[in-house]
Amino acid sequence: MHLEQDPLLGYPEIFRKSFAGIIGQGTPLFVAGGPVRDWLFGKKANDLDLAVGGNGVEVARYFAGRTGGAFVLLDDEEGVARVVTGGIAVDFAGFREGTTTIQADLRLRDFTINSMAIALSHEGGLAEPYELIDPLDGLTDLNQKIIRAPSLETFQNDPLRLLRAFRFAGAIGGTIEPRTEVWIRELIPLVTRPSPERIRYELDLIISQDHPDRTFAQLAEMGLLGALFPELRAGEGMDQPSSHHLDVFQHNLAALAAMVKILDGPADYFPNRSADLKEYLSQAGHRSWLKWAALFHDLGKPTTCAIRSDGRTTFYNHDRVGGGIFQQIGSRYRMSREAIRLVRLLIELHMWPFHLNNANQKIGITPKACLRLVKAAGDDLPGLFLLAMADSISAQGPNKPKEMEDNLALLYDHIDQVRREKVMPVLTGPPLVTGHDLKEFGLQPGPLFRTILEKIEQARVEDQIHDRAEALLWVEQFLTKS
Repeated sequence: MHLEQDPLLGYPEIFRKSFAGIIGQGTPLFVAGGPVRDWLFGKKANDLDLAVGGNGVEVARYFAGRTGGAFVLLDDEEGVARVVTGGIAVDFAGFREGTTTIQADLRLRDFTINSMAIALSHEGGLAEPYELIDPLDGLTDLNQKIIRAPSLETFQNDPLRLLRAFRFAGAIGGTIEPRTEVWIRELIPLVTRPSPERIRYELDLIISQDHPDRTFAQLAEMGLLGALFPELRAGEGMDQPSSHHLDVFQHNLAALAAMVKILDGPADYFPNRSADLKEYLSQAGHRSWLKWAALFHDLGKPTTCAIRSDGRTTFYNHDRVGGGIFQQIGSRYRMSREAIRLVRLLIELHMWPFHLNNANQKIGITPKACLRLVKAAGDDLPGLFLLAMADSISAQGPNKPKEMEDNLALLYDHIDQVRREKVMPVLTGPPLVTGHDLKEFGLQPGPLFRTILEKIEQARVEDQIHDRAEALLWVEQFLTKS
């Protein structure tokens, strides 16, 4: 691996002019870490990390002034600041721990593949012939796709690196070097020491990778996943009914793997819903949140597990209980409100498609049943069926109902047709009866109002009520019977 041309030529010209101005004032600059690694792989680095032979904060302020970027102070004591301009984040950091050379700075970094740098020239581009500064031989590890920590202190100084090791392994499709793995195993209890925000940020980076299922499987095997989420670990060794082939813990991991496959080609699983799913998955956060929902969908099973007199294992209400447990996890790791809302909703509703599928196979389902699901899931109906599909694929026990995945796809088709033709015209159109009308019947606002309005809604979806006169007559008859 080597560079044949200067990747900085792909960035705004003002960047190079600003870098040249900094170097012209006697401050050495080096591109280090992630961008160098990406460039060696032939990838474009969206953001830049620069090591500064001086005060990183002062240099960042100068760069922000020249480029018109937004200045963000990250660590005044360590001399670290960020400038965001044109959608690009440029980080400036003084040499670490008081070191005075780039070689000494690089030796203090987390992993060898991140301990490489390239100097900038007086013209503000990379200094030709783009010589790699590589005191820990990180290029060899990068070529062999190996994650290697320089020492045990790497993790003791910042336990978040216990997770970063696996994130980088996933990013390059590599493995963790044996001695580094031993150090990680020794320090597992430290993984919860970093701030919740830093842990969540690292986990978000992992879940957004192409194959987070592999990384989470490695975290589970190592014991780090259970340390972060003891609620998940509670499912280890917990047997399930014969429709499943895995215990609860492994089933959650398998559901994540299934979700990753589904997201790669949702039309393969729902051939008639391609446009809907494409639009849904294009919305910010949805892909990552669906993967979280798959991983956590059976959180409630350990708490609700019971053995009946006939020996059968049950998990009654595990969906509702699991949603509440995830709420606690999301809050613990400072997830966004929208992430918590969506993941909790999908967990709490994830059994609903299976219940409707069972009913559909036996006697069919009514428009009223479709209405209830559509109202409960709202705009996240596509996400709910994606989760149901992942759940089904990850359960392959001998007594699993045949053709479950095909039936789920057909059920989604049917419910969506009812939603478009019957439900949405009722929900989005003007109501036939209002609360003011109910007051004319001598009623006072309260739970009965809601009951009557919901029943009218259901009757309209089932074509039992067509206009306002019929709706008012229905109310009169309902109150008479009551």
